[in-house]
Order: sequence, then C-alpha cells, then structure tokens
Amino acid sequence: MESLQKNSLKDIYKKISSVVPEIEWKVHAPLIEKINKLKKEKNAVILAHNYQTPEIYHGVADISADSLALAVEASKTDADIIVLCGVHFMAETAKLMNPKKKVLLPDMDAGCSLASSITGKDVRMLKEKYPGVPVVSYVNTSAEVKAETDVCCTSANAVKVVESLGVDKVIFLPDHYLANYVQKNTKVKIISWQGTCIVHEKFTGKEIENIRKENPGIKIIAHPECPPDVISASDFAGSTSNMVKYVKEKQPKKVLLVTECTMSDNVQVENPSVQFIKPCNLCPYMNKITLKKIYDCLKNESNEIKIGHNIAAMARKSVQRMTAIGR
Repeated sequence: MESLQKNSLKDIYKKISSVVPEIEWKVHAPLIEKINKLKKEKNAVILAHNYQTPEIYHGVADISADSLALAVEASKTDADIIVLCGVHFMAETAKLMNPKKKVLLPDMDAGCSLASSITGKDVRMLKEKYPGVPVVSYVNTSAEVKAETDVCCTSANAVKVVESLGVDKVIFLPDHYLANYVQKNTKVKIISWQGTCIVHEKFTGKEIENIRKENPGIKIIAHPECPPDVISASDFAGSTSNMVKYVKEKQPKKVLLVTECTMSDNVQVENPSVQFIKPCNLCPYMNKITLKKIYDCLKNESNEIKIGHNIAAMARKSVQRMTAIGR
C-alpha cells in the first residue's frame, strides 16, 4: 500500500467514512495527523495487519497486509524504525527480518492464543518423539518456537511449504484446524498440535448455515483456522489475502468473511458495492492496538522488541525459508 503521508485527512476520511462514524473520526483525525507527521520526522514505517481497525489500517499504515506480506515487506524497508500494528509474534517476525532496525509494538500485551499454545520445549519434545520428521510452524508462533522449526508457513502458503520439503510426513504446529485443512489438501501425513485461535474457533457450522438461510445468494468465505464444519459449510476457504482477493475479483452482491470481523470493515472500504454480513468475533489482542498507543510508542520509541542472538539466528532461517517459498 502506498504511504499515507501524502494523503490529506479529508481524503482518508472520505475513504473510510462508510465504516467510521463522524463522531469517532473527530477523535481519530488529530492523532492520525500527528502520527503521519512523526513517521516522517523519525524515518519510521508502520505495518498493519488486516485485523487492525480502519483508522489504523487506512489512516496511518504504510503497508497493510496479511502475515506473509508483512514479513516480506518488513525485510525491504529502509526505515530506521518499524512500528508493527498487530500482535507480538508479528513484531518478533519483523525484528527477525530486520535485526539492525528498531521494531516497536504499541502494546506489549497484544499476544495470540496460538502463539501461547506451544513452547520451544514442546517442539523439542515432539522432535524426540518423531526423530527425523521436519517441523513446519505457522508464523503465529514465538521466536523461541521458530528457532526449533525447519520452515515457517502462513495460511496462504501452508500446503506449498509442506509439499516443498519432499517428505511423506511433517510435524505441523500449532493450529489444529489449519493442520486439518492442510491434510485435506496434501498427501503428506500431518502430525498436528492442539492449538486453536480464540476468534476462529467460536464459529460453528450451524451458525454459518443459519446465516446462509437468512441471506439467499450470499457467498461465505472462511479462514482455514476455522473448525472443519465451518469450512464445509462455506463456499471458499483461504488465507486473509485470498479472502480479500476473492471479494475483489468476484464482487459478490453479499458476502460473509468468517474471520476477525474488523477485516470486513477494511475490505468493505475497498469494495463499496459489496454488502458485508458481519457476525462480530473480535480478537481482543489485535484490539489492544490503538492510535493513541501507536503515537506514544513512536514518540517515545518504547516497547522495543528484543530477541536473544542465538534464538534470533535460528528463528530467522525458518522465516527466510518461508519467504523464499512465497505463496
């Protein structure tokens, strides 16, 4: 996404006015102006995940994308400071890709249920139990887990990464539902872990069926972190980037994105003719990031991400292998 430093507040609000009420905009606008000015002064870049709120995603982010694109773009920036608007593992990944840059996270308590479901010790235990079996870890993991991993993946390239190893069996961590999705799309045997996303696991197949009955003709698009019955009840399953691509290319009259509901607001901004149905499951961790915290973090250069040298060196290799494989 093109830097928003060139965009006026008027242009930004015109773009997001359909999803941000004017009364809220009056609070957001001064902070957006301050943040965009401060970015320029400090040679900083702001990376925002798809689940960030519209005033962040469209208002201050220089790059807005899914986990894989953020990891790739983080490695390309010539900024001195990176502010990661997302959760802790994403900021760690940005630091792995930019070891000499200052990487900041607006709220250090912005965690992830998946990342916290497994530790480096757990991975070592699995490797002892299945000697010689390569480990593929979802990018939604800590640097400690990535350091014990052969190659990382995202939901966008999980199947491709698994098959790139040329083996008949892999350990796949930590999302159990994503592991199920991968297993259905490859002949490689998947040994999974029991981690889940607190947002996606809330959806049910029954809920999806009811929404379809109430909205004839709707297209339902699910994220692979959802339970199997949700994916079965949907028209399409794909990563956040593929969900965005589906809406952009297909332009359905009515759509449900079965994922963190803030993403629907961001996609709606780019696709005004599409009607979005939004059963609202919010990520409490993503929602810890606010404009005020972004401003304070950048102004004070606080909440810097630091990773031990040995862990960083090993973890970086698994992320670099992921980005080399691509989508």
